[in-house]
Amino acid sequence: MSRHLISSLSRRSALKLAAGVAAAPFVMRSSLAEGAWPDDTEIPSSLKGSGEIRLASFGGATQDALQKAVFGPFEKATGIKVRAFPTADAAKLKAMVDTGNVEWDVMHASRGSIMNLMKNGDYFEKVDYSLVDESVKKEHGFEYGLEFNLWAQVAAYRTDAFKGASPKNWADFWDIEKFPGGRALTGAVGSNNPEMEFALMAAGVPAESVYPINVDKALESYSKIKQHVIKWWDTGAQPAQLLTDGEVVMTTVFSGRMEQLQKDGVPVAICWNQGLAKRDAWGVPKGAKNKINAMKFVAYSTMARPQARFALAGPFGTVNEGAIEYLPPQRLAMLPSAPEIKKQLVPYSYDWWIANREAAVAKFNKWLLS
Repeated sequence: MSRHLISSLSRRSALKLAAGVAAAPFVMRSSLAEGAWPDDTEIPSSLKGSGEIRLASFGGATQDALQKAVFGPFEKATGIKVRAFPTADAAKLKAMVDTGNVEWDVMHASRGSIMNLMKNGDYFEKVDYSLVDESVKKEHGFEYGLEFNLWAQVAAYRTDAFKGASPKNWADFWDIEKFPGGRALTGAVGSNNPEMEFALMAAGVPAESVYPINVDKALESYSKIKQHVIKWWDTGAQPAQLLTDGEVVMTTVFSGRMEQLQKDGVPVAICWNQGLAKRDAWGVPKGAKNKINAMKFVAYSTMARPQARFALAGPFGTVNEGAIEYLPPQRLAMLPSAPEIKKQLVPYSYDWWIANREAAVAKFNKWLLS
């Protein structure tokens, strides 16, 4: 999520002028983004080099945004080529490391995926933090990975459904009388975790007391809305489609999915309050053939300007505090890393889910079938 090199005074003026312009749509940069797109100036010599890295990402719109905002500029600034593949998969990485045939140098993953693999073996290299910008918030670093993107799991609703009223929290999401209509929530298919945090907050549990999760209390709360849940979704595209088609009036959703719906004119909005703040990270597989270049990429991608460009290319939150000064206020206000939004979110506990997922999901699935 990045912006342009200008003096502090002229940058502030540019941001004020940009405030009245439409924000950038997902992936493709708008005129606002083009005008504010920050090019790299001189980067640390420690990040320059030669050769390549082989990077596994998730493909699709996110990888397109990364190519424009990070991969291409990284090549130009450092001399290191990025060969990107839309194949990021924790099970595949595990097999590579187990067999000693490591084809990737960097993998796009959730913090939880990296931590879960490390719980069962030695699958990632330690991050070289001597290369990382000091403006990267300390909370985003961990021994075997570095977060580079913030996103949120939130409530979304159709603005034409409630005669001008709008839900403000999970208690409202659970309130069928005040906000009538079908709902959708995440199930426990594949790697998805049920949204027990939301069920607890709907039952009145304060955000700061959600963890450790009281599974039985969460299921009791779920029971109050179960008959109104039309779909327990398992892919990120499903809730957006359900809202678009009017099959539900409210759903949980990945925040990044909403910008395109709004751009397309679908009458929808996000309720950020009490959403879950989640993070994507880079991990360098154990035995990566281009380990040194991989560490340089991880450091570069979390510098202020690349972070700001990524945020302009799509609705991605930043981890570098310096990125904010390159983001027009109107764009910043749409991101999960914006101070006014971030303070409403609940930090997702990857640690709790790694330690308790098997038992929690078993209980949830039993309840779902009852």
